[in-house]
Amino acid sequence: MKRFAARSPLRSGWFFAPVLATLFATMPVAFAATDEPPVASAPADQADPTDTKPEIVSIVVPGADTFGGDIAMHTEVYKPAGSGPFPVLIFEHGRASDAVTRARLASPILKGHVRFWLAKGFAIVAPVRVGYGATGGPDRENSGSSFKNGQCVRRPDFTNLAKVTAQANLAALKWVQAQPWADKNRVVLEGRSVGGFTTVSTAATNPPGVVGYINFSGGAGGSPELSPQHSCDPEQMKTVYAEFGKTTKIPGLWLYAHNDQYWGPDVPKQWFDAFAASGSPARFVHTEDLPGHDGHMLLTYGGKMWSVPVNEFLKQLGF
Repeated sequence: MKRFAARSPLRSGWFFAPVLATLFATMPVAFAATDEPPVASAPADQADPTDTKPEIVSIVVPGADTFGGDIAMHTEVYKPAGSGPFPVLIFEHGRASDAVTRARLASPILKGHVRFWLAKGFAIVAPVRVGYGATGGPDRENSGSSFKNGQCVRRPDFTNLAKVTAQANLAALKWVQAQPWADKNRVVLEGRSVGGFTTVSTAATNPPGVVGYINFSGGAGGSPELSPQHSCDPEQMKTVYAEFGKTTKIPGLWLYAHNDQYWGPDVPKQWFDAFAASGSPARFVHTEDLPGHDGHMLLTYGGKMWSVPVNEFLKQLGF
């Protein structure tokens, strides 16, 4: 497979977002890599009959702008009734392939999934990371993955992706632990796709107060349209996950469906085995095919498949 040196990610100020969205809408996307489809409405198995409205707050990520300035992440916060302190879930969204969809990201978490956690007494903090939606800013999470004729043609930089996503997640954690309603010693991290990768990269830093993490379909560099079931440089991703495993002491749960069109049926378990080889405490759950959907959408459509292992994991953590 032919490799090329990674190119620098696109950098732009937040006020250029509409212009960039228009520009990218007219460009061909044959070489783009995608890590997650846009967040959709809650499906039937996570139906939310009520109007769950978040509180909107701003969480600063220091030095995240193009020229080193700070950027405030547009963040949704949901809390149970009462004054707390509540255990907290920090949720990280995935990444769409094109600039238009990323700029239009309206809500980082499904409302049905919010209800799942509220019912367990958790507060939920769901930031829109830098480069997405109302937060805007440069596209820091462009790993450089690219395809041509079904082949990966440019070496991505997953190490840098890990660095910038963990930075955003740790900023959210710092904010959470300063809130009077939050139990700063009972925080769980969760994410999907690139957001799942983010939970692992963050857990590898062993931040105080985080008691567990949940990785739904985590990874980067996949494109079911351009290279179904074969992501860009999965061996590099395996190496990155192996490095995470050397330092991670926090318990984790990894959830992947067998028919994941981003990674394929075999690679996720290889990633996990490399991660777990150093003894990091984590469990891998490989579900059967997600009926009627790309298995990458396990969180969205597979509630009956993941709720049992998630509940078991939370019980293990003492919730």
